[in-house]
Amino acid sequence: MNPQPQSQISPHGGRRVELPGRYGPIAALRARTSAGTGHPAPIALLVPGYTGSKEDFAPLLDPIAEAGFDAIAIDLPGQYESGGPDDERAYLPTALGGVLAELVGKLSAEGNPVLLLGHSFGGLVSRAAVLAGAPVVGLTLLGSGPSELPDGMRRQLLDLGEPVIREHGVQIAQDLRDELDRLAPQNPPRAPELAAFLRQRFLRTHPASLLGMATGLRSEPDQVSALARLLSTSGIPCLVACGEEDDAWPVSAQRDMAERLDADFAMILGARHSPNVENPAMLLDTLIPTWRSWLTAATEI
Repeated sequence: MNPQPQSQISPHGGRRVELPGRYGPIAALRARTSAGTGHPAPIALLVPGYTGSKEDFAPLLDPIAEAGFDAIAIDLPGQYESGGPDDERAYLPTALGGVLAELVGKLSAEGNPVLLLGHSFGGLVSRAAVLAGAPVVGLTLLGSGPSELPDGMRRQLLDLGEPVIREHGVQIAQDLRDELDRLAPQNPPRAPELAAFLRQRFLRTHPASLLGMATGLRSEPDQVSALARLLSTSGIPCLVACGEEDDAWPVSAQRDMAERLDADFAMILGARHSPNVENPAMLLDTLIPTWRSWLTAATEI
């Protein structure tokens, strides 16, 4: 299956909503399913990564809704359109995991089973949420790893970006990003509308969020054993998925994490670190039947 040309500005039927959060409203896109079953619809809660936002899941929203789930993609506190505190420590995975666990609890309070998916840094946060007691019926870790980001270009960019943000602010950091893109242009090149959105999103993200999340990405301990014990005792199923050319955490590390978690593993062809926009069709071919099987098993308990 060939990857579809999708991006954060792909059209979708999701509606901009605000959800209750510890630090104020959490900005979200919600695509409601029209598949009436007489029961509360299952919710697929989608959590973005570092410098990301709810729009990272734009290509997934409509297909997930058409498959019978309510799709809810969020901005974590401090990201893009969600407010957040000035304390950098509030953006570490464990701290944000507590916020996410509270949100899952509120979403599931009316009987809606919640399937949690976290991408990249959002996977670390989603893992922390489950460890904090988030009442989910399934966990998907997408392009995420067992611990801190390993050595490589992405970690080097975090190291370079931190002093720029601290000393000169987000605007200068974005100017540096623009210069790096000019020296090493994207292939294929980004559409002007997409480039404008990505720039606006970065500029609207809370500086403390950028700094705190970057610290988390460079210091998160290996929590796989703790998560494996919890998944085993609670019966929560797990899926680990990644692009075949992931350049954040190596594919081998993610496959090993899946084995340690006794989780299913899926590799998305034609994708690197973000299968949600690089090959959403193949990712959905994995997610939808997996989630349906989890829900079926949950109702049989």
